[in-house]
Amino acid sequence: MKRIVFAMIGLLGWSVMAQTITPDMLNGFEQKVGQTDADQALINAITNNDLKKLAINHSNVATADHAFKYKVKVKGITNQKSSGRCWMFTSLNILRPKVIEKYNLSSFEFSTSYLYFYDLLEKANLFYEQVILTRKLEMNEDIGPYVAKAGKKEHGQTVTFLFKSPIGDGGVWNNFVNLADKYGVVPKKAMPESFHSEKSSDLNKLLRRKLREDGLRLREANSDKAARTLKAEMLSDVYRILTLTLGQPPKTFGWRYTDKEGQLSEAKEYTPLEFYKEIVGVDLNDYVMLMNDPSRPYYKLYEISYDRNVMEGRNWTYVNLPAEELKKAALASIKANEAMYASCDVGKQLNSKEGLCALDNYEYGQLLGVDFGMNKTERIQTFESGSSHGMALVAVDVDKNEKPTMWQFENSWGADSGHNGYLTFTDDWFTEYMFRIVPRKQFVGEEMLKLLDTEAILLPPWDPMFKSDE
Repeated sequence: MKRIVFAMIGLLGWSVMAQTITPDMLNGFEQKVGQTDADQALINAITNNDLKKLAINHSNVATADHAFKYKVKVKGITNQKSSGRCWMFTSLNILRPKVIEKYNLSSFEFSTSYLYFYDLLEKANLFYEQVILTRKLEMNEDIGPYVAKAGKKEHGQTVTFLFKSPIGDGGVWNNFVNLADKYGVVPKKAMPESFHSEKSSDLNKLLRRKLREDGLRLREANSDKAARTLKAEMLSDVYRILTLTLGQPPKTFGWRYTDKEGQLSEAKEYTPLEFYKEIVGVDLNDYVMLMNDPSRPYYKLYEISYDRNVMEGRNWTYVNLPAEELKKAALASIKANEAMYASCDVGKQLNSKEGLCALDNYEYGQLLGVDFGMNKTERIQTFESGSSHGMALVAVDVDKNEKPTMWQFENSWGADSGHNGYLTFTDDWFTEYMFRIVPRKQFVGEEMLKLLDTEAILLPPWDPMFKSDE
């Protein structure tokens, strides 16, 4: 981190030792590269080819063993298409096997479009409320019950954060819990995917434009009452946009099913909340988010402010633990046939064709003759690495001592991606690039669970760990 501090000092004009690039310096560089036949061969090869293809470790190609001693009973691969809803697909994929087993089904899928509608609506409302709150802080008005614990000190940075990222597809497990508890869930047939749910970039661009414009108008309001009147009109406009692009969410729907024996159930009418409670019947409060972030102290409870999608919902709160503690909980969960939400830096050392993540899949350092040596802490601190994608953790292979050697994700990129829709990864890759898992509390040690009763250390929304899964 010292390098970053010195660089910032130089940028601010405070450094008296700053150096410019000189001809002598360039001459020195030139003498170190391109002077040998080997370097010339590398220049010819690299300038005309894909770096990733040249750096691939061929000893790893086609050697991945996708067989596992312990694997959760899962069925079917979902596809989020061109959207950033992995966290939503993953959360529903944790519940999907339970419904399939409970009703002896051949297949089943939830509607992600239904939750997506309310996720965007709630995020818009949260943005408007936070803009009004920061305006009131600046005007020294009564700030009401939802003031951030950080108080007035950081509200300027909060305003910048709000307008930089007013809305988007991304989220984490607590966002799903907020939505399911409030709106329930529905089967896919009750609200199918639309063009804009599967290809969400244009919708997100329009919503960001709308919210930024609305945010300015709210900040210009001459009173809280005027801001509230404006906000109601603005939220109605957002609802209209969502309805026209995603469709109307069902208030009630009929559902019946045919089981594996061909028996057809009686049709029954449900509300989304009734369907969630009766058909799914899972207590989402029985799960706990565990994080491996070596850049800050372990065995502490952390909360990231503003990291939620519902105004009255819960923020992202997690227990920070060493990677080995996450592995223990994950192993116990999978052995008990319980899939869990997990998220990682999926793009690092991913061979998507083979469906394998391994630390030595791509040897860029050997190819280029330079060192890439940051550890996990340094990668987090410099924003080089962070959680980028959520998937269901469903399988683990072990050695004779029951020590994990390989793991497997059920992905949501379709059955043609990876190994038939799955990604296998080594235990070492888990250590370096896994960031969080969400097991049931019964698979977590008592001492770790006691941390949930401690006061959480509050982190700002611009913390390096504030990176939603997409």
